[in-house]
This record gives sequence, structure tokens and C-alpha cells, in this order.
Amino acid sequence: MDPHQLRTFVTVARLGSFSEAARELGYTQSAVSQQIAALEADLGSSLLLRRPVGPTEAGVRLLEHAGPLLLRLDAARADVARLAGTPSTRLLLGTTALAAGATLGNALAEVRRVYPRMDLAVRVVAPETLPALVATGEVDLALIDGLAALSDPLPLPDVGPLTTVAVDEQPLAVALPAGHPLAGHRGVSLADLSAARWLDAPDIAPAAARLRAATAVDGFRPAARYQGTDVRGLLALVAAGHGLAVLPAAALDGVVGVAAVPVREPRLVHRTELVHGSLPEGPAALLAQLLEG
Repeated sequence: MDPHQLRTFVTVARLGSFSEAARELGYTQSAVSQQIAALEADLGSSLLLRRPVGPTEAGVRLLEHAGPLLLRLDAARADVARLAGTPSTRLLLGTTALAAGATLGNALAEVRRVYPRMDLAVRVVAPETLPALVATGEVDLALIDGLAALSDPLPLPDVGPLTTVAVDEQPLAVALPAGHPLAGHRGVSLADLSAARWLDAPDIAPAAARLRAATAVDGFRPAARYQGTDVRGLLALVAAGHGLAVLPAAALDGVVGVAAVPVREPRLVHRTELVHGSLPEGPAALLAQLLEG
């Protein structure tokens, strides 16, 4: 299966237009049509309806395979390029909203001391997209946080041969409005709060499905959705009574209007992991060494 034809098929299916796909890919519309026809001939099946443009049943099934296949091809290209690359002073770091902290700041200061001309860029990204960005070389390495059982790894997608190392584990707490009846308690079971109002903040806090899986209890229905990575904005909603959230206890220290009650059951932690591929000598390799040490 030709990867160029597969990528063209995905683009046409996403845009619902041969002409729009040609414009995005820099091809002529005739070339796009020829690639789709060649792919259909190769697979012996019609993949796209023409009027209106959309995937057939076989096309829908191929789309399920296409994303992971193209990602692994991009990851392989990036991995080989890293191994063959020359030393660079560039450092592209991806991080989730709660993974960056004092430890990272201190490590970056040491990297800057060794590489004073380091070109540093930091991207704050949702956790589910970061492994793919590392695999394809869009960032050199990433810090990803999430909910985990004690000493268990984070459930990250398999996007290629990446190295994953735990760099921190912190206790969890439920963020409540300061006037909540449970404010001041020494601990709480998450299962007992399954019927409460929750905030859905997928870029910061564990999703409802993750809480249901961890507690084996239905519930945790979101009362409001918060899209973004600004923790202060999320906690402002908690303080105003719009819903609860599970966060690392350290993120709740000294927040006005918010009470932090430790999670006692189930036994979970806020885990941060460093994810990277092969790293040639340079700022990224040194930062990985400092964080892993």
C-alpha cells in the first residue's frame, strides 16, 4: 500500500472534497483522483463515494487503520532523522499543564548553563496528543502527567519505540469549594462523590471515564466542560461551585476559595513521566539525563 496514496485518501475523506484535498496537498485535482483510483485498484474495493464525497463502508474501515499507519511512518522517519542528526542547540519541549514545575525549571537552568545559546521553546499540550508529537519529532521530549495506581505507568498510546521514565509521583486531592460540607476532612473516597457535580477538564484533570474505571462506580457526570490548560481558570469554577475536580494536592496549596481534601480511596497518585525517542548529544539529551536522574 503506497503511503502517499493513503495520505491522499485520508485528506479527501477528511475534507469531503477532491479539489480541497488537492489544494491542501499541493497536487492537481487530476493527480488526487489518480491516486485514489490506484489505491482502490490495489485494494480491490471502492473507498470513496463521489457525489457527495465520503467514505464507503470499506473506506471507513481503512480510515481506522490509516491514522496509526501514517503516524508510525512519520515516527520512523523522525527516529532515523534523530539518529543521523548533527548536534543542535535547539530544545523543543512539550508538557502538559500540571507537569511543568520547579524541578523542570531547575533542570532547564542547568541546561542553559551548559548551552548558553540554547534555543528553547515550550508547548503546553493536552496529554493524549503529546506522545505522537514526540514520536514524529514535533517536540524533542515531553513531560506528561495523569492519574495512576501506585508505581503503575501512565496508560499512554503506543506510537513507536519511545522511552518512558517516571520523574515524579504526588498525592491527589479533590478540589472543593471552600464552603463544601467535606472541606476540612482528612480524606475522602472518590466513590462517595460519584453523584456530585464534576467539571470535565480533559486537558488538566482526569476525565469521568478514568474516574469510573478507577473506582468501579458509575457516575462522575460532568456539570460543565472546561476547555484549556489554565489551572487558575478551572479552580475559579471550582470555587464558584460549578463542580469538583481531582488534581495533585500541590496544585491546590494556598488557592483562595478552594479546599483540598486528600484522596484516600482508591490508592492513586498524580504521576509525571518523561517521554522521548533517541536523543543525539545536545540540550534535549542533557535535560532528559537531569530529569531521569
